[in-house]
Amino acid sequence: MKIRPVILCGGAGTRLWPGIKKHQAKQFIDFGGWTLLGKTLERVKNSIFDYPIISTNLGYLKDIKKILKKYKIKRYRIVLEPVKKNTAPAILSSTLIKDIPEKQPIIFLSSDHLLEKVSKFNKEIKRHKKFLNNKNIFIFGIKPSSISDQFGYFITKKKENLNQVYRFIEKPKQEKAKIIIKKGGYWNSGMFLIRKDSLIFNFKKYQKKIYRNSLKAVKNSKFKNNIYYLNRKSFIKNPSKSFDYAILEKTNKINAIKLNIPWSDLGSWKEILLMFKKNKMKYFIKKNIHYRPWGSYTNLYTGNNFLIKELNVKPKGILSLQKHFHRSEHWVITQGVPKIILNKKFFLKKPYETIFIPKGAIHRIQNPSKKIVKIMEVQLGSILKETDIIRYSDIYGRTK
Repeated sequence: MKIRPVILCGGAGTRLWPGIKKHQAKQFIDFGGWTLLGKTLERVKNSIFDYPIISTNLGYLKDIKKILKKYKIKRYRIVLEPVKKNTAPAILSSTLIKDIPEKQPIIFLSSDHLLEKVSKFNKEIKRHKKFLNNKNIFIFGIKPSSISDQFGYFITKKKENLNQVYRFIEKPKQEKAKIIIKKGGYWNSGMFLIRKDSLIFNFKKYQKKIYRNSLKAVKNSKFKNNIYYLNRKSFIKNPSKSFDYAILEKTNKINAIKLNIPWSDLGSWKEILLMFKKNKMKYFIKKNIHYRPWGSYTNLYTGNNFLIKELNVKPKGILSLQKHFHRSEHWVITQGVPKIILNKKFFLKKPYETIFIPKGAIHRIQNPSKKIVKIMEVQLGSILKETDIIRYSDIYGRTK
């Protein structure tokens, strides 16, 4: 039996857009001819998978249909939540539809993950599929590429040739994360593999209320043009719980599929900026280099309310002391140690450290060293032009 991909596509992605009311959810952001949801749909076109089911809400339906059409996916199902109730009700409701047979293996994927070495990923799915039964769950772990406090972790022990999970740690601080990684901890990716009958078993055992209300919401749903409209009256009675809290933290029948592949949820502008740096040549156009007395900057990509650029500050180069009325900025230092002024405070920033420049903040970059400083920058706002600069002082005489 093929594996059924269920794609969770309900996230709002508000963390990326401080102070911006109208914003795109992360999975729909166009990063230059591609979106994270598009990449996810592309991954499940493999022959090991059945047609996809997408769990989402009415507000995203138009965007999803557009992307399905772009990738020429004609067979699919969409399950629409009437209200947001976190991942546990979303996961169960999308599983209870009649399109999924009782013993079919299901892989749950987030719509906003970027994943490389897909063939290796699929190989591990096929290898572990045979171990699925009516009670267990396999979660995908990513070998940490850095000491991060942005992800949950888990620790395993070997049992009958499988990696049994015996402890979850939710977003530990840097020092604790360092210890967890030394103990062999993996990032919890949020993806998991399970059979339908096992999911039902676990919800019946640990979350009877969610099971009862979700079952009614599916039974009383309306189906039209590949879309299930879940019954609001029943679904709204569900408690708002994450799948991790509702199920994973309660059962002891969890095994891990450990992956050592490049993976990111692009959950911060730092991750997005480093993704653009890694793929810089795909976005580079020579005419987009702009030279200034302090060095140069290159516009790499202009998106919806954001602009990605790279700054090169020459030795002893100093940008003007300035502010912006219409935009905020996130910076990631990628080379050198610049001196940064932000509202009368001074910072020395090392490679891969970040700084946020709020709208209206007075700031400056200086390069006191003998080597070039490189900074990846994203500008966020409705106006992203060089005219939105108010200069207070400038060693090159550019103040008015």
